[in-house]
Amino acid sequence: MKIIRSLQELGPPIADTVVTIGNFDGVHLGHREVFRRVVAKAHELDGVATVVTFNPHPLKVLAPLQAPRLLNTYQEKERLIEASCIDLLVILPFDQALAQLSAREFVERVLVKGLGVKHLIIGYDYAFGNNREGDADYLREQGRSYGFTVEVLGAVANAGETYSSTGVRHRLAAGDVAGVVEVLGRHFTLEGRVVHGLKRGAQLGFPTANLVTDKEILPRPGVYAVKIKYAERLYDGVMNIGFNPTFGLERISLEAHILDFQQDIYGQNLRVYFIERLRDELIFQSVSALAEQIAQDVSQARRVLTGASIVEYRAYLDCGYNQESRRSGRRCE
Repeated sequence: MKIIRSLQELGPPIADTVVTIGNFDGVHLGHREVFRRVVAKAHELDGVATVVTFNPHPLKVLAPLQAPRLLNTYQEKERLIEASCIDLLVILPFDQALAQLSAREFVERVLVKGLGVKHLIIGYDYAFGNNREGDADYLREQGRSYGFTVEVLGAVANAGETYSSTGVRHRLAAGDVAGVVEVLGRHFTLEGRVVHGLKRGAQLGFPTANLVTDKEILPRPGVYAVKIKYAERLYDGVMNIGFNPTFGLERISLEAHILDFQQDIYGQNLRVYFIERLRDELIFQSVSALAEQIAQDVSQARRVLTGASIVEYRAYLDCGYNQESRRSGRRCE
């Protein structure tokens, strides 16, 4: 996948792009359906499957107090979009200048002169441009003028629930890491670097990897059964997210106990996959009571994780058609 990160990099138009536009926070099942349609249409038209998105999220510029905490880091989003078999990712730096572009200017500069759009796919509620003046009807009108077609996709839902990033946030806020798989199509993860902590876990007999992460949103504080990837190998583990109330910690911490693991991994990166919530954080009257509870958590995690497998982004993608035909087709290199 080729990545373009500025309007200046949009030189001579790329011919015959099939484009979708959005923030795509979470790259959930609804987003994946949009990407499948983009890829399938690009295959049909011998075109270039293209996603246009923004960095930072527009609300972080226009209304910072209303901006959502993002489900993915920007690096994760790029990786997930690439795994969706997209040929070209255009990440436009969102600033006041871009925000003030009229819908007409956006169509002309980005879609037509920059991307040479042939077919545009948008969601049913999509709007863009200064004051969100560009909607589906406006785009159809512009398409007739500039020679591209517009396709509007309806809401993607399951059992009456529309897939949405907001729905994912609500589940994470409730600690429902098992249920979030139904919306994301994969387990929620975070990546973190192992740093030195207070070593209380080791003193209790359960050494932990203390993590710092760029992730903006975390599951509800509590204890979770997790899978942990280190050096391309998966381990079972228990993750505590919270404030260690027994010890009166004032800032949130991420502590992972990796089962049956003895290596020194300070400074290394781990990826944590959340499988099931075990319990809330509790205040214990003694250190021995805490150690006893951790032992119970480890036993419960072993039962939960035995035979459990994680769903990663590679595990669910079919890209809309046979991969061999995709490899022989047109790409944006």
